[in-house]
Amino acid sequence: MRYSPALLQSLEGSFHHLKTPLIDAPAAQRDPAVIATVSSMLADIQNRGIDAILDYARKLDNYHGTDIELTAAHIATSGDRLPADLRDAMELGSTRTQAFAAAQRSHLSDFETELVPGLVTGARYVPVARVGAYLPAGRFPLTASAFMTVGVAKAAGVPTVIACTPPQPNGGANDAVVYAAYLSGVDRVFVLGGVQALAAMAYGLLGELPVDMLVGAGNAFVAEAKRQLFGSVAIDLLAGPSEVAVISDETADPEIVAADLLGQAEHGPNSPAALVTTSDSHGRAVIDAVDRQLATLATEPIAGPAWRDYGVVTVADNRETAVALMDDLAPEHLEVLTAEDDWYHDALRNYGSLFLGHWSTVAYSDKGMAGTNHVLPTAGGAKHSAGLSVGRFLKPLTYQRVSRGATPDLANAVQIISDSEGMAAHSATATMRLATYGVEAAH
Repeated sequence: MRYSPALLQSLEGSFHHLKTPLIDAPAAQRDPAVIATVSSMLADIQNRGIDAILDYARKLDNYHGTDIELTAAHIATSGDRLPADLRDAMELGSTRTQAFAAAQRSHLSDFETELVPGLVTGARYVPVARVGAYLPAGRFPLTASAFMTVGVAKAAGVPTVIACTPPQPNGGANDAVVYAAYLSGVDRVFVLGGVQALAAMAYGLLGELPVDMLVGAGNAFVAEAKRQLFGSVAIDLLAGPSEVAVISDETADPEIVAADLLGQAEHGPNSPAALVTTSDSHGRAVIDAVDRQLATLATEPIAGPAWRDYGVVTVADNRETAVALMDDLAPEHLEVLTAEDDWYHDALRNYGSLFLGHWSTVAYSDKGMAGTNHVLPTAGGAKHSAGLSVGRFLKPLTYQRVSRGATPDLANAVQIISDSEGMAAHSATATMRLATYGVEAAH
């Protein structure tokens, strides 16, 4: 997350920085080496099919199993291998995520309207047929990822959802990740990671037809594979390192703000965290609190470099400037902890998901407890795009039905425009209807 120079120039004199990033570059860039590697792998997989998939699984994931697909029994019993309190928490997250998705779905209704007498138009929301979900299980197995991808796709009515998750060091799948997929209604699960997993789903190499859509987070290679496969399949979005931003004032507890900034910074050493505040003293207190908490944080080797290299603290002279600064950052996750939360809610426009009030935190959504989706745009993408939701799995298919009586107005206008463009065949589709069906031209 970086402010645009043009915005900073336009706001000059209405803000000042207490902390700026040490690295003057975006947190994630497309690495030419990654691009070349992914291109080579996809070409090889297209050429050799499942043999290439299995070769990469052995080489890159050290997978030596006899079958990359988990049996239905293994999936169904995955929860039996987890502590009871973890199962209970996961079941709560799955239920709430699907409940929110179902509520969203209920507001996307088929409709039909008669624009003018005889011209009926409408739209139907039809789910895509097949979805492939990538469920990461690397440094931090993101247990709730299946809730956001598999579960929401099922809430949208997608008939077939398959999932791939990389093998653990013991060669098997992460049971918590598999149980999350089971709770979400997954149809099939494969122990397969990285580029080869996305290619296998996109190219139809897993005993299924090619999927229509790929969803789920992953490392730089996974993100690049999604980018290169986009077009042959749909994707959710191209997400970079996780981001968090906070707007807070003197009414917020600096220790809470610091904890929330570090809560996302621990995703990776290049995960940016930003604070915009209207109080200089509060901003300084948050910086001090971050330093204190990092001293005893188990994930300091990750969160520390993220905060040092990409963290930013800015003091705005007023709330309007605070909103302008934050809308320019367009963060993935945005918390508002102020005395005027409702005002900020109404004024802010660019964010992936918003967390309002001193009792809210990003982690509630990350783990599925808040119900909202955590697959969200990064790197400024929230200026033009929203996160994954039930609507992304639905195609709003339009249709039209025209009566004989409505034909003259339509046909004559189409003839005039088509003739002006020199498109004779377009013109004929309209004029022939007038002649063939004995409709009088409009005058």
